[in-house]
Amino acid sequence: MQRVTIIGLGLIGGSIGLGLRRWASDGGKRPATLEVIGFDIDLAHQQYAKKIHAVDRTVWRLSEALEQGDLIILATPVSTFPELFHAIADHAREGTVVTDTASTKAAVLNWAKTILPPTIPFVGGHPMAGKTQSIEGADADLFQGATWCVSPLVTASETAIQTVLGLISALGAEPLFIDPEEHDSYVAAISHVPFLLAVGLMHTVSQDPAWRDIRKLTASGFRDATRLAGGSPEMYRDICATNSQQIVRWLDRTITELSHLRDLIAQNTEEAQQELHQLFVSVRDARAEWATQERRPGELTQQTANELASLSLGQQMQQMFLGSLFRRPRVDTRQSRQPPSQRRDDERAAEERS
Repeated sequence: MQRVTIIGLGLIGGSIGLGLRRWASDGGKRPATLEVIGFDIDLAHQQYAKKIHAVDRTVWRLSEALEQGDLIILATPVSTFPELFHAIADHAREGTVVTDTASTKAAVLNWAKTILPPTIPFVGGHPMAGKTQSIEGADADLFQGATWCVSPLVTASETAIQTVLGLISALGAEPLFIDPEEHDSYVAAISHVPFLLAVGLMHTVSQDPAWRDIRKLTASGFRDATRLAGGSPEMYRDICATNSQQIVRWLDRTITELSHLRDLIAQNTEEAQQELHQLFVSVRDARAEWATQERRPGELTQQTANELASLSLGQQMQQMFLGSLFRRPRVDTRQSRQPPSQRRDDERAAEERS
């Protein structure tokens, strides 16, 4: 029997447990070949995980959890990783595969390379899915159709990589091999900066003396724009600490864009209004293309089906038309799905041939 140990039973850890246990049982059609073991320093999380059957059992000591796992999944705040890697080096068996779900990858892989022995392979991971809830929001379908970033250490064996790919497949996600530095830059733009924008807006408005009256007028626009501000403060603090350079780079670009918008609005001339209008049209069209892109025919890549369903028929046709009109030609992604080490070898070989 294979044992999967999940360290950290919040939203992600709990959802992984639910998904794995459902996959393992397959409605009772499969024999019991997988056991999910859970550990969390918050005993209430352990108890809730057992209550919703996200784990088969929990253990009280971290060392015991690490000793028993054939696959160890780290689903804790990234600041805990150095300590966890030391514990894994001391207690995990040789050949145990270790992966994670952290939102930053370069720092994590550097810690793993420095701390873990070569007999314990590490394959970095990051599921691009989540909510602003903890274990109470755990969902076996959380990762269905989601992109799951994969960044192995160059020393990770093919067997270790295939083990993590099997985990991703069991949870219904789509693996994407990506360089850790590229990953950190990309997620800074599309995940970390949006959180900081939500924080900035929520703080600005809620600190205004008129907030008590302003909040009576809030509706879906404010709710959607500030949703990420309800996320885990510890998680985002650690993200900012481990991805500061990339976050600052994208923040600077965003601040420049906001300053430009501010200047156009302040000018309030006919020319400025025309430039604003053109910018709004361009951004609307870019989002329409994003919202209507398809992973497969009839299957939207983004979870925007409900958003599109709320539009009128004419608006839906406009969105779909814009999405098709501006959709870029399909790019061969086979190279991007290769581990970074293999991709570098292929590039070197191509240079030698030329």
